[in-house]
Amino acid sequence: MADRSSGTATLAEIAREAGVSAPTVSKVLNGRADVAPATRTRVEELLRAYGYRRRRAEAARSPLIDVVFHELESAWAMEVIRGVENVARDEGLSVVLSESAGRLTPGRTWADQVAARRPHGVILVLSRLDESQRALLTSRSIPFVVMDPAGDPGDDVPSIGATNWHGGLAATRHLVDLGHRRIGAISGPSRMMCSRARVDGYRAALETAGLPVDPELIRTGNFHHEDGYRLGLDLLRRPDRPTAVFTGNDLQALGLYEAARELGLRIPEDLSVVGFDDLPVARWVGPPLTTVRQPLTEMAEAAAKLVLELGREERPAAGTRVELATSLVVRSSTGAAPA
Repeated sequence: MADRSSGTATLAEIAREAGVSAPTVSKVLNGRADVAPATRTRVEELLRAYGYRRRRAEAARSPLIDVVFHELESAWAMEVIRGVENVARDEGLSVVLSESAGRLTPGRTWADQVAARRPHGVILVLSRLDESQRALLTSRSIPFVVMDPAGDPGDDVPSIGATNWHGGLAATRHLVDLGHRRIGAISGPSRMMCSRARVDGYRAALETAGLPVDPELIRTGNFHHEDGYRLGLDLLRRPDRPTAVFTGNDLQALGLYEAARELGLRIPEDLSVVGFDDLPVARWVGPPLTTVRQPLTEMAEAAAKLVLELGREERPAAGTRVELATSLVVRSSTGAAPA
C-alpha cells in the first residue's frame, strides 16, 4: 500500500483500495459520466487523499487512440479495429481511424493532425513512420506501436506481430502430408516483412520434405481478392499446374476459388487451397477454407495495451517486440493429392 502522505500512489493502487478496476479510475479522471455516483465519490476521495497528480504530458492528452492503416477496405481491417475498440472501450477512450491510401508511410499532414489531437497513443498497421514523423510524435510525448510491421521497424520501435514464418511452414507441411508434390504459392507484397516470412516458411517446408522450390509456381500479389483470381488463373492454366496452392491471405484464397471454378476445377478433389488469417468468411465459403489463423483481434488488443503502457511509462519502448502464435485450422478445402 502506498503512503498517502507521499503522493506516489499509482492508478492501480488507488483502484485496488477503492475496490474498482483501473479503467474505472481512468473514467473518473477523464470525467466520464458512466460511473456510479457512489463509486465516483469514493475514487475522488482517494485521489485527493493520495494527492494524485497526472504527469504533465498525460494530463494534456485527448481521450483518443489513433489507428492508421495503409489500406482500410477489408474484413481484415475490421478484425483489427475490433481489437483496438475492445481495449479503448475499457479505458474510456475513443478510436480515430486514418488511411494512407496504400502508402506504407502516412503523409506529413497526418502527423501534424495527430500532434494536434494529442492522443494517448498511435497504432500503425502495416505502416511505418519516417524520421521526421517519429521526431514529431516523440517531441509531443505521443507513444506509438507498429502492428504487423511492413519492414524491419528497428530495435527502438515497439511492435506487435505474429509467427508468420511458422504459419507458412505449417500450411505447406499440411499439404505435403496430404501427398502434394507440386505446391504453388501466391504471396502478398514482397516489400512487407510478414509476406516474405510466410513465403520463407513455405520454402522451408518444401526443402525439409526434400521437394524442389520451383520459382515458376510462386506468384507475388497485393493481398487482394483480384490478384488471387488473376494469379490463380496464371498458375492453374499451366500444363504442369500445381495440385495445391498456399495463399498469402484469405482474400487471395477466395480469388483462387473463383479462378478454379472458372476453369472447372473442384476444391479439394482437383485443387487444395490454404489461406492465411482465418477471417470469418473462411468458415462461410464453400467449401470452408483451410487457413492459418492469425490472431488479429488479439494482436490489436496487445498493440492497444502496449501503447497505453508506454504512455504511462510502465515499460520501456526499446526492444519491445511481441509475436503471437499462428495455428493451422483444417477445414474442407484441402484433401489428398489427385492420383
